[in-house]
Amino acid sequence: MSIIKDPRLAKHGIQKIEWARTFMPALNEIRRVFSALRPFEGRRITLSVHMEAKTANLALALREAGADVRATGCNPSSTQDDVAAGLCELGVPVYAVCGATEKEYTDHLTHALSFSPELIIDDGGDLISILSDSRPDLARCLIGGCEETTTGIHRLMARSRAGGLICPMMNVNGAKSKRYYDNKYGTGQSVWTAIMQTTNLTVQGKTVVTAGYGYCGKGITMRARGLGADVIVTEVDPFKALEAYNDGFRVMTMEEAAPLGDYFITATGCRDVITAEHFMKMKDNSFLANAGHFNVEVSVGDLERLCIKHRPLRDGIEGYTMRDGRTLNLLAEGRLVNLAAGNGHPAEIMDMSFSVQMLALRYLLEHRDELPPGVYDVPEDIDSEVAMMRLRAAGLSIDKLTEKQRSYLEGWTI
Repeated sequence: MSIIKDPRLAKHGIQKIEWARTFMPALNEIRRVFSALRPFEGRRITLSVHMEAKTANLALALREAGADVRATGCNPSSTQDDVAAGLCELGVPVYAVCGATEKEYTDHLTHALSFSPELIIDDGGDLISILSDSRPDLARCLIGGCEETTTGIHRLMARSRAGGLICPMMNVNGAKSKRYYDNKYGTGQSVWTAIMQTTNLTVQGKTVVTAGYGYCGKGITMRARGLGADVIVTEVDPFKALEAYNDGFRVMTMEEAAPLGDYFITATGCRDVITAEHFMKMKDNSFLANAGHFNVEVSVGDLERLCIKHRPLRDGIEGYTMRDGRTLNLLAEGRLVNLAAGNGHPAEIMDMSFSVQMLALRYLLEHRDELPPGVYDVPEDIDSEVAMMRLRAAGLSIDKLTEKQRSYLEGWTI
């Protein structure tokens, strides 16, 4: 029933799953409560998130809450085949293979949807695209779902504006527990861990060009500066550009930054951020990495047209030799570098994001009769509940407002 690379990889995958679970206390707390309450009893749920150890724990938590779960990846290069095999061994059908072709990847998504799910967890919007466009027959039982990432929310909002959104979707990406920690701290650490592991080179003393100063870009630049790099930020939003400037970074256009950078990292959620005009100006042995969801931010097509040859130089690095002899190094084929060339976000970070997913999915199920198709923010009480779980797990406590203080903040008198 499952589609995985090799079931013999399961033992190692289960080790990784169990290791991650140890460091996911909030999700474990929800898991314990939901395993008794079973709020998803008999519900069919399809999960499309990067297929690695933290995701496996989310799938298992949903199953223990009573759901019939099918899991697939959300990027052909981010699947960890041992984790896919391990999750399958633990009883969750999996449809994901690392390095799948675009057709195979779409087939995997469709297989995971073939039992007509009632709820979905999407990461990038591919599930909702299939259910809306190519296989609406599989959406006949769909109640709604949750979206994990910025790119997916952009796609959902576009559908909603066009009147083409077929169900209510929870904006998990917009929750504080997700965007403050996952996008900023998770991306900041995991991107540099992947780059340093892949290149085995120093960061200090180098010039890093970060495209985009949203939460992901902030995390990447913060870690780059901490590693001793000189950091340049490129932006299209004047307010984010000013924020980067006031945070102490140089701000300029990509055209201006192209001759200066040693490392270029895109984190915009847009396409064609680094293109031929920039490649023509870059230094020899510059490194190109993408931290956005889809592999469209660094124009690989332009690289291929400009080069006279390209070849693998090291695992995860393809060298493109230009006509003038310069080599530009593309990491992870231009795909999401922290997952295609690394292990993704730390378990403690994904603990918060996936805890929000669980609670938001329950909220959607409980309020489904009140929610027409649209994109909905995660309720503040869910966000706060997850934050408090993490505080308790860290042994931390915070003050509480007194009634007098609350009345003061809610009123207009001193």
